[in-house]
Amino acid sequence: MESYIGKIREISERLLSDGTVECVVGFRKGTVALTNEPCMITNASDAETLVWDENCRLNLANYITGRTEKIAIIAKGCDSRNIVNHIIENKISREQLVIIGVPCKGMVDKNNPEQLQANCATCTHRNPVIYDELCADLVEEQKDVDRYEDVRKVEAMDTQEKWAFFEDLLSGCTRCYACKNACPLCYCPTCFVDESRPQWVGKGTDPIDIRTYHFLRAYHCAGRCTDCGACEAACPQNIKVRNFTKKLEKDCYELYGWEAGLTVDQRPPLDSFKLDDPEKFIM
Repeated sequence: MESYIGKIREISERLLSDGTVECVVGFRKGTVALTNEPCMITNASDAETLVWDENCRLNLANYITGRTEKIAIIAKGCDSRNIVNHIIENKISREQLVIIGVPCKGMVDKNNPEQLQANCATCTHRNPVIYDELCADLVEEQKDVDRYEDVRKVEAMDTQEKWAFFEDLLSGCTRCYACKNACPLCYCPTCFVDESRPQWVGKGTDPIDIRTYHFLRAYHCAGRCTDCGACEAACPQNIKVRNFTKKLEKDCYELYGWEAGLTVDQRPPLDSFKLDDPEKFIM
């Protein structure tokens, strides 16, 4: 993917030089190994600082929420799907954006550069679903991958096994909120963890409060999560928080035939009502 850099810089410099956009959201070389950092450039001369490789794992859609200027954004498949979510949820207008599409073959695991991130290994939308310019030829999409194998393993557990599984999963959580801050879906004006009237969840690291935080945050992403993996990439404790959102993603797909962020022309399943919705799961 490093071959994309020249085209990304060329497009970004042109868009800034001719005034098409006021800024470009992309990545520059990071100060931590195996991690590039998001950046926003406003001068055409700074286009030379933009980079692209398998360490651009954070979701850049997180940086355009509520902005008012004309923006160019570099978007791989999952980023583009979250841009679609932003447009649907009126967090930015399509007319404000110039989307520079980047076909993606996956980001490497930050702890093991010899393998892909877990979400990338089973990704079926590697190409951007919406774009204005493309920096390379589209790549072949993965087919016949089992996206929900890990979810089914948890579903097959009995109650005690599930309790032990999630207790162990969240044992290292310090409530730093890195997963929430990295998530391109977490943009409520006041997050439920900060509400005081009423207070939905305690502020400490009591196990019940930790579980409440993770379960509620996951439910707020139901029907919206694109499985971009930004939450896990940001977690300093390496907690597999996708275990929560992946289950809800599976339910939306199986119950409603819904995958988030594929088109701006369709409302999310929890935002629409149809008389012919499947109802087998309703008691």
